[in-house]
Amino acid sequence: MTATLVRERPTNVTDAAGTRPLPPGDVRPTSAALLTFTRRALWKSGAIGLFLLLWEFGPIYLADETTRVFMPPLHEVLAAGASLLANGQLQEHLAASLTRSITGFTVAVASAISLGLLVAWYRALDSFLTPLLELFRNTAALALLPVFILLLGIGELSKISIVAFAAFFPVLLNTIAGVRTVDPLLIRAARSLGLSNFRLFQKVILPSAVPTIFTGIRMAGTSSILVLIAAEMVGAKAGLGYLIVNAQSSFLIPDMYAGILTVSLLGLTVNFLLVGLEQHFSRWRTAVGAQSL
Repeated sequence: MTATLVRERPTNVTDAAGTRPLPPGDVRPTSAALLTFTRRALWKSGAIGLFLLLWEFGPIYLADETTRVFMPPLHEVLAAGASLLANGQLQEHLAASLTRSITGFTVAVASAISLGLLVAWYRALDSFLTPLLELFRNTAALALLPVFILLLGIGELSKISIVAFAAFFPVLLNTIAGVRTVDPLLIRAARSLGLSNFRLFQKVILPSAVPTIFTGIRMAGTSSILVLIAAEMVGAKAGLGYLIVNAQSSFLIPDMYAGILTVSLLGLTVNFLLVGLEQHFSRWRTAVGAQSL
């Protein structure tokens, strides 16, 4: 008589968080979850995929010879981009644009957040500066580009300054809005605990205003890139804007589209990095929300 060894499934299996026991017959549907994730990813990227397919086959099968000269298929644009990458031109222009945009963007964010905190906190300063800020906020940055060039020349300083000007106001206005929407009960509680003004800003106001501030920072990141590209098209010897306009004037149409595609990828990368920073600085909100469930 032989004994049969039966392996019983443990009944104390918990979920990924280790909090809920699963039923004895329950098996985690990893394949179903993977399939759902794949379907969602394909659906979200479907519009981009269709656009790229249209870009590839549209000029070949739908456009005539004249239109095809000015709208080359995607593989020719990618080949031109690879050629620019191989000879180092793309890296050179990208580095020049990144240096200008990062410098101007950093100056704008630092100054806008500092001024926004002061304007939102001190009502007298708010009433004094608001008319002037509204005047400059409603003035397009590119409209002031000739002024920046006349005053600062066609060198790096004028381009960095126009980027800082374009990125300043989205951060400033969202900082003011973020501070003013902080829950007054939190401020009163902090006051009752004896927090100084500096600790109040550090522990209560800034963390509460972070999501609104980062909305302005993301808007400023996009504005800084777009304004810089336009400024480089006017007067520059390096940068993505210079690459695009120089390729257009030299009738290097695939190179022009390669530069435009690089600008689009740069904007997506900047937005992705800023979203990651926002999630990093807003971790306390996620932790508090998870504890309240």
